[in-house]
Amino acid sequence: MIPAGYLARRLLLLVPVLFGVSLVAFGALRLIPGDPARLLAGDDATEAVVESLRRRFGLDRPLPVQYAIWLGRVATGDLGPSFKSGRPVLLEIRDRYGHTVVLTLVSVLLAVVIGIPAGVIAARWRGQPVDRTTMLVALVGICVPGFWLGIMLQLLFSVRLGWLPAAGSGSWQHLVSPSLTLAAFAVANFARVTRASVLEVLDLDYVRTARAKGVGEGRTLFWHALRNALLPVVTVVGVEFGHLMAGTVIAETVFGYPGIGRFLVQSILSRDYPAVQGVVLVIAVSYVLVNLLVDLAYAVCDPRVSYR
Repeated sequence: MIPAGYLARRLLLLVPVLFGVSLVAFGALRLIPGDPARLLAGDDATEAVVESLRRRFGLDRPLPVQYAIWLGRVATGDLGPSFKSGRPVLLEIRDRYGHTVVLTLVSVLLAVVIGIPAGVIAARWRGQPVDRTTMLVALVGICVPGFWLGIMLQLLFSVRLGWLPAAGSGSWQHLVSPSLTLAAFAVANFARVTRASVLEVLDLDYVRTARAKGVGEGRTLFWHALRNALLPVVTVVGVEFGHLMAGTVIAETVFGYPGIGRFLVQSILSRDYPAVQGVVLVIAVSYVLVNLLVDLAYAVCDPRVSYR
């Protein structure tokens, strides 16, 4: 049972975290060269039109005042209107958030299904060719840039073989290449962490006892060893979920996938301040909530964990 006090403290800690994220998102955007009003008005617009747009969006006010107004809106659940479309940013994000969550969940599932068994197998045959090959592949997965891998998958499966659509959304085929692009790094990370964690418990007494009782090697590895080595793996899964959600910026841009990552890139290019700030804030909220769920899952994975 999770104490209510522990849960309340963790939720209260979200406030300063999100405040810091909002401050960084707001300040970093203002460091990017370019005038949003000038971009919206166009090159041929007069200075009067540009100034009118600045007043309309509050860009003529001091930065502390702009931040205070925006933060006050956020506190009421209003992320403000998009400079580019004029629609509420919350609606723009709502239309795309589901796509990004589906892509992230599929990528995490792929990484778990491939990476964790690979790590267990590498630990079982440590020092042998299987172990060396698995760790070499994991090293390659960590080093390969995501945008390059995405383009290569696009060329292979869409251009050369014609098996998958090159861009867009609407069917499971549209998820294959973007999710593989996102999952590559996570698979490698899960495999390395799982291997190290399982190696720590393989020589413990309860594992040797299970083998002495005649328990099969597969059951010993996946039921006794992996079950007691899960805490570091669960932690990495939670961290990687946040990384993958942020990494959708690359995959969604390469594959033209209509999620919040692609929307973020488009908003940065058009200097759409409210849209960028809203997306960054939503990603941050998703990240901290997933990590909170991971912390709460520790007691499920290991009954010895106590929150008191």
